[in-house]
Amino acid sequence: MSLRKGIGFCQQSAKSLIKLFCCIGGRMPIKIIRQDITKLKVGAIVNTTNPSLDATGGLDHYIHQLAGKELDVECRRIGKLKVGQACLTSGYKLCKYIIHTASPVWNIQNKNNEALLKSCYLSSLMLANEYKLKSIAFPLISSGTNQFPKELALKVAMHSIVSFLTDHEMMVYLVVYDRNSYKISSELFDSIEAYIDDYYEDEHMLVCNSIIAPRFSLIDALNQMDESFSTMLLRKIDESGMSDVECYKKANIDRKLFSKIRSNPNYKPSKQTVIAFALALELSLDDMEDMLNKAGFSLSHSNKFDIIVEYFVSQGNYNVFEINEALFAFDQSLIGV
Repeated sequence: MSLRKGIGFCQQSAKSLIKLFCCIGGRMPIKIIRQDITKLKVGAIVNTTNPSLDATGGLDHYIHQLAGKELDVECRRIGKLKVGQACLTSGYKLCKYIIHTASPVWNIQNKNNEALLKSCYLSSLMLANEYKLKSIAFPLISSGTNQFPKELALKVAMHSIVSFLTDHEMMVYLVVYDRNSYKISSELFDSIEAYIDDYYEDEHMLVCNSIIAPRFSLIDALNQMDESFSTMLLRKIDESGMSDVECYKKANIDRKLFSKIRSNPNYKPSKQTVIAFALALELSLDDMEDMLNKAGFSLSHSNKFDIIVEYFVSQGNYNVFEINEALFAFDQSLIGV
């Protein structure tokens, strides 16, 4: 079967929540991860609390335990917050800073649910920006004991973060604690699973079926050296009409890493970095393979990660967040994480 063929991508039937906004989120430095937020090395972690800042339970109580009694004292000194507001304290024993936001409790009768939740994110982000922080980590606010529907909570989170990052530079992590917050539709899962079944090959099969390349001299090989990964990347960016900033943001790549690539023609990237740029540039499978080869990699049918990436590219779908959504569902590492 041709590599360009595959199971049809049921784009209309894929109703997963991330698909609602990944086309805009994929252009920004946002990472959705499943991890203990207190373990992240960031400028500030966000604590969801109540208006009284009294750490009655859940994540709020856990953060206060880790930070120590000094945090309790500072929160008592601050007093109260209105729902949707945020304040910043020291992180004491836990981290440098903690941003506390009074999160809304879901009430189906309250028409301001989404506006209050959005305010939690924007107030926290503006505080982080005021303190010139380069990174911040959010939990999925109000999706736990406050009982916000997870799909709606994630949608509001992403729209709020994206609207802020349109005009600001900051690395934002959104931490989810369970797969129900970050999932793909059954139709898309079945379609990808079928594609993997069609193309997945065991390593020993690849060895048995491999073709021994003809021998040639070392001089011949050196004379056939092609452009480097960095050179090809910069050429493709110029050809695309995108600016450097547009490209590395769409690839979800840090500005410092891009600067290293630009300044070093022989820079050796990770495979995920190459794929992230290939997706940002919306390269064909042939061009993606070419870019991977220049960095010393290739797509392999013995690797589910590679097959899933190939599946989406073959369907003309370059949304990093939607691809990550599928990778997550199949227990693969994520692009840009």
